[in-house]
Amino acid sequence: MKPMASARKNSKSNGSSHKQSKSEVFVLCVRNEGYPASLEPRKLYATVRDASAARHSLMRVIDESGEDYLYPADYFITIRLPANVKLALSRAS
Repeated sequence: MKPMASARKNSKSNGSSHKQSKSEVFVLCVRNEGYPASLEPRKLYATVRDASAARHSLMRVIDESGEDYLYPADYFITIRLPANVKLALSRAS
């Protein structure tokens, strides 16, 4: 069973199809306390924009399950990648 990312928000997937886009944002995981099976430190993850989650200091991340879940935003650092790297990552998934 997947733990909840926050007492304020349910961490369940929003059911998005995870389609790749030019503006896709990648983040580097820097913490995984409470989520060792879902997040790996020092690993890049794609995100799904979620303004409501951001207002609660949460981030919607496509984790190890392949689904998007909410996690504390301070578990990640946003990474600006060159276009060719983003393209390679989107092709790999």
